[in-house]
Amino acid sequence: MALVPCQVLRVAILLSYCSILCNYKAIEMPSHQTYGGSWKFLTFIDLVIQAVFFGICVLTDLSTLLTRDSGNQEQERQLRKLISLRDWTLAVLAFPVGVFVVAVFWTIYAYDREMIYPKLLDNFIPGWLNHGMHTTVLPFILIEMRTSHHQYPSRSSGLAAICTFSVAYILWVCWIHHVTGMWVYPFLEHIGSGARIIFFGSTTILMNFLYLLGEVLNSYIWDTQRSMEEEKEKPKLE
Repeated sequence: MALVPCQVLRVAILLSYCSILCNYKAIEMPSHQTYGGSWKFLTFIDLVIQAVFFGICVLTDLSTLLTRDSGNQEQERQLRKLISLRDWTLAVLAFPVGVFVVAVFWTIYAYDREMIYPKLLDNFIPGWLNHGMHTTVLPFILIEMRTSHHQYPSRSSGLAAICTFSVAYILWVCWIHHVTGMWVYPFLEHIGSGARIIFFGSTTILMNFLYLLGEVLNSYIWDTQRSMEEEKEKPKLE
C-alpha cells in the first residue's frame, strides 16, 4: 500500500501550485506591468496549466468517490468525460509543456543565466519560488504519471494539438515584440532573425518530441505494472 494515497498527493500538489501562483503574482516586477503582463512568459502559462490539470485531477477523484456504486449512468457518463479531459490535458499540455519549461530553462541557465533569468531577478524572486516554477514541475508530473494510468489521444490529434499550442505561443511572442519593440526573453535580442526562426522551429520540434516521450513513458510504466501484476497472479510451482 502507498505511504500517501495518490488523492492526497494531488491535493497537496494543487495547493502548492496555488501558493506558487499567488506568491508570483504578488511580486511587483516591472515586467508584470508591461504589455502582456505575466501571460507573456511560458513559465507562468505552464504554472496555470499545471494548476488547472491538478484541479481536474482532484475534481475527478471527488467525482469518482461520489459516483462509486451509485448505479447512475448519467453520472458515470459525466465522470468518463472528466477522465478523458484529465488524460488529454496531461498528454497534450501538462507533460510536454512542463518538461519543456524545466529542460530549456535550466539548459540556458547553465550556459548563461543572463540570457534567460538575469541575476537582477534574484532581488524579486526568492530561490524557493524559482524552483517552484522551474524545477518541481518535473517530479510532480512524473508522480502523477506513475500513480494513475492516462489514456493518450490518437497520435495525430495529439501532435496537432501540441503544434497548435507551440505556434500560438510563438506568434504571441512575436506580436509582443511587434507592439513593444522588445523580446520577451533577453537571449532573443542577441541572435539574428535567421537564428530566431531556427530556434522557434526547434522548440516546436522539441515539443512534439516531448509529447511522444510522454506517450512512450506512460505506456512503459503501465505495461510494466501490468506485467508485474500478471506475474504475481500466476500460480507458483511447487
